[in-house]
Amino acid sequence: LQIIQDKFTQKSFLSENNIPVAEFIEIESLSDLQNKIKNFGFPALLKARRDAYDGRGNYKINSESEISKAFEFIGNRAIFLEKFVDFKMEVSVIVARNTRGEISAYPIVENIHEENILRMTIAPARVSFAISEKAKQIATKTMEVLKGAGVFGIEMFVTKNDDILINEIAPRVHNSGHHTLESSKTSQFEQHLRAILGLELGDTTILHPTIMYNILGPRGFQGKYMPVKIDEENVFLKMYGKEESKPKRKLGHFNVVSTESQSIPQLLERINNLKNQIRIVPENF
Repeated sequence: LQIIQDKFTQKSFLSENNIPVAEFIEIESLSDLQNKIKNFGFPALLKARRDAYDGRGNYKINSESEISKAFEFIGNRAIFLEKFVDFKMEVSVIVARNTRGEISAYPIVENIHEENILRMTIAPARVSFAISEKAKQIATKTMEVLKGAGVFGIEMFVTKNDDILINEIAPRVHNSGHHTLESSKTSQFEQHLRAILGLELGDTTILHPTIMYNILGPRGFQGKYMPVKIDEENVFLKMYGKEESKPKRKLGHFNVVSTESQSIPQLLERINNLKNQIRIVPENF
């Protein structure tokens, strides 16, 4: 956890173990940032080393005029600068390592974000076999050097040259792994228990292509909300029991599971229909 909690330490550890990450450098002051950003050019990402998630604690610097604003935005926190990656897809691999050192990875999934928050996960990802295998190899190597026990979510970029870079590691069951509740024989939650108890790891095969869609609190509303219900075949809703909605707060998700005759494009069309039916409205609406 000491390695993962600090993102600069995390990236340094990965780089030292020849695991691919974007170029990065430590920043100690505003003048240091103004000097070092010249090595990366624009845009570049200024990031807080700790307590940053869902895009919080990150600032994309698009020009020299934004440098001071970015530094002020992060505030009095330890920071580092990262070269901007012009990626074509964001993906992740859910991987488990048990206390006996056995490692098992789920197939790569494709993640689609809105305003830096995960909105949808497509399982499996729409990538080539070569990219899929490369991602699993990187995830497996990462777990070999980290030596932790449990389920980890490893977020990655696929570049326009089909290279794969690790963005960050989450040492826990992961939002992009919620599809496993319906898509796989072994959910990520069962796998986590197996891992920390030293049991044999479960089957990670995706039995049914599945799309997970996050239900987020809408803009302009904070407070208690009416229950959300979906009653459709092969659609599985999970609300998280959060009493209050807040803008962009993750309130739940639903999984849409394919039948034998359904393709990913057909699932995406179904997602579009379903998301228009779901509304987070005040309890007294």
